[in-house]
Amino acid sequence: MQEQFPTSDTGSARIVRSTMRGTSAWEVTIDAAELQRRLHITESDLARVRRFGLRVVERLEVYNEKFYDWVQRQPEWSFFIHDRPRLERVKARQGDHWRDLFQVQAVTDEYIARRFRVGEMHAHIGLPLIAYFAGIDISLRIFLEDLADEAFSESELREMTHAVTKLVHIDAILVLDAYTRLTNQKVAEQAQTLLEMSTPVAALSDNVLMLPVVGIIDSARAQEIMVAVLRSISEARAKVFIIDISGVPVVDTAVANHLIKVMRATRLMGCQSILSGVSPAIAQTMVELGIEVGDVQTKATLRDALETAYDMVGLKLVRVGS
Repeated sequence: MQEQFPTSDTGSARIVRSTMRGTSAWEVTIDAAELQRRLHITESDLARVRRFGLRVVERLEVYNEKFYDWVQRQPEWSFFIHDRPRLERVKARQGDHWRDLFQVQAVTDEYIARRFRVGEMHAHIGLPLIAYFAGIDISLRIFLEDLADEAFSESELREMTHAVTKLVHIDAILVLDAYTRLTNQKVAEQAQTLLEMSTPVAALSDNVLMLPVVGIIDSARAQEIMVAVLRSISEARAKVFIIDISGVPVVDTAVANHLIKVMRATRLMGCQSILSGVSPAIAQTMVELGIEVGDVQTKATLRDALETAYDMVGLKLVRVGS
C-alpha cells in the first residue's frame, strides 16, 4: 500500500507574522503541503520523529544545559545572551521549540507559521547564519550521542535520524526565507532613502526652485522626481521651477518623456518650468529620436536658466563691487 502524505488543513499558508517592534508585517507564504512533497515527509516520518522525541522530551532540560554550555563559549552567541535572565528566557523558548518539533502530529500551516517566527527572530537580532547552523548541528549531535545507547536497532536509529533531519530542514528553509526577506527589505529601504536623497529641491529665492538631477533616470526615480517637484511647488508657492540635467549621462525617449511630463505637471500648478543643462549631445539625441519638447523652455546652461527664471519673477542679478 502506498504511503499517503499528511495534508495541510488550511490550504496555502497565509498566517500573519507576530508583530515585533520596529519590523514590518510579514506573512508566511511557504505552503506546508508543498514543503512536505518536496522533502518527502510521510506519516511514517512523523511517527518516527515522535518516537525519537519520547526520549528527547524526557531529557530536554539535560540537553539544553549541554547546548547552552556550548553556546556560551561561542563569540556570536555570547553577544546576544549576556545576562542570566535572558539566558533563562532563551532556554525556555528553545525547549518549547524542540517539543513542538518532536511532538508534531502534522506539518500544517500553523506549524510552519510557528517555525517561521523562530527563524524570523534570528534574522531580526542579526544572528549570523553560520552560528545558527552550527547550533542546529550541535543540538542534533547531543540528541544522537545520548540516544545511541537506547534500545533502538541501527536501522531504526538511522530512520529516525533521517526523519528528524527532514523537519530540521524545514526550519532551515524558513530561517533562510526570513533572512532573505530581511535583507531584501533593508536593500529596498536603502534604495528608497537614496532615491529621496537624489531629489534635493533647492530654493533659490522666494519664487524660484531648482532641482539638480544627477545619474540615471528610470520610471521609479521619475515618479519620485514628480512627487518632490510638485510637493515643493505647493509648499513654497513657487512661480518658476528649474530642472537641471547637466549630470544626466544619457537621455533617451523614456527619460525625455518623463522630464516633459514633470514639467507639464508644474504648469497645472501655475508654475513655469525651465529645463537646463541640455548639452549639444543631448540636443542631438533628442532630435534624432524625434522627441517633441513642445512648449517646454530649455536652456543650455544653468546660468542661462537662472537669468531667465529671475527675469520671469521680476528679479535681476547685479554684480557687487569690482
